[in-house]
Amino acid sequence: MRRKAGSGRLRRVIIILLCILAALEAVWFLFVYSNVAPIAHLRSVAIQTAMSTMHNQWLATSFFPKSVIDDVMGSVETARTRQIRVNTTWQDAPAEATKTVEPQTNDAEEAFYARFPLLERSSFDRWCGSHPEATADGWENVLIDESALDAQGTDILTVYGDSVLAVDAVEGVLLIRVSGGGWRGVLAMAEDPARVSVCASRNLGGSGQYAGKIAEDHGGVLAMTASGFEDEDGVSNGGTICGYAMCEGAVCGFMPLGYGYKRVELHEDDRLYIADSGSPVPADCTDAVEFAPALIVDGEIVVDDTSIWTAINPRTCIGQCADGTICMLSIEGRQLTSLGTTVVECAEVLSRYGCLQAMNLDGGTSSILWYRGKCVTRCSNSLLPEGRTLPNAWVYRSKEKTAE
Repeated sequence: MRRKAGSGRLRRVIIILLCILAALEAVWFLFVYSNVAPIAHLRSVAIQTAMSTMHNQWLATSFFPKSVIDDVMGSVETARTRQIRVNTTWQDAPAEATKTVEPQTNDAEEAFYARFPLLERSSFDRWCGSHPEATADGWENVLIDESALDAQGTDILTVYGDSVLAVDAVEGVLLIRVSGGGWRGVLAMAEDPARVSVCASRNLGGSGQYAGKIAEDHGGVLAMTASGFEDEDGVSNGGTICGYAMCEGAVCGFMPLGYGYKRVELHEDDRLYIADSGSPVPADCTDAVEFAPALIVDGEIVVDDTSIWTAINPRTCIGQCADGTICMLSIEGRQLTSLGTTVVECAEVLSRYGCLQAMNLDGGTSSILWYRGKCVTRCSNSLLPEGRTLPNAWVYRSKEKTAE
């Protein structure tokens, strides 16, 4: 009996589909259970990235067995545990660690370069040559700002080869474009730590405000995300702080996050200190927020890829250099132009620019950096051009406001 041709083709199609399904199952099994280091690392990145935000957890729970997710997240808790008692001492810091040193020269140009030693001088000179208006009002009044989201930036470089977005001699601020494989962000460096504080939303306890609005209410020229906030449904208004917090000397978040979390404090000596959540708050602390992990403590990077801090997300970090300069880092994420990055890469960026203390703060959709009336990083949610409403923000006040 002759078989029909159509029946044979159908059989071949079925066999091919079964082979494809078997291959996919084998790949799935390999990815989910393999102990081969690169595969295990990629699996950890995928699970951490998905589990770090309520909206995306289904990406992990739909693909990975609960036992595998629990194993990875258990490793995260182990890594957090290793950060306990890794706290700031400043023992090896220079005596003038938080003093803004006035340049010892009467030459205005040399004084400018002494204030901004990270500028690659030849590139800045070239920029001024083609933009004479930059120094027309004197070196002490230089204000170059190409940091807007639709701006082209400048041709000015730092000594590390990164592009400079803004040079603000009036306020002592430098904005730097930082980037890596699949991510980009902005590093803001503010010279006077005495002008930095954590400022609360006007309606704290009821609703939050945009970082820029908080800054404007407090005379700020620079601001970014500070505390995390209660957000179980992912659409919170940012009114209730998670963790302990102190805003300009007033306690405004009362419940420490607890075991394995860290607190970053600003003291009366204008230094940043990193301590364990739940530990006694020093009497000279003026501002504080909690999150995790600590990135750099007393000049040593305290996270690495073996510590399981590998989730790829939008990031917010704060740090301080030996000369007192405050660093605010915001990394864009969940976009085609920037997926986000790990806390390890954030630590490496901050260390390169001289941070001796640094900590990771609330990131994700909350991550935003604001400067002189505009957001200079993009929120991961394109429907929120000003970011999310926040309970508080790190604010760098203008020199004029501080003098009042």
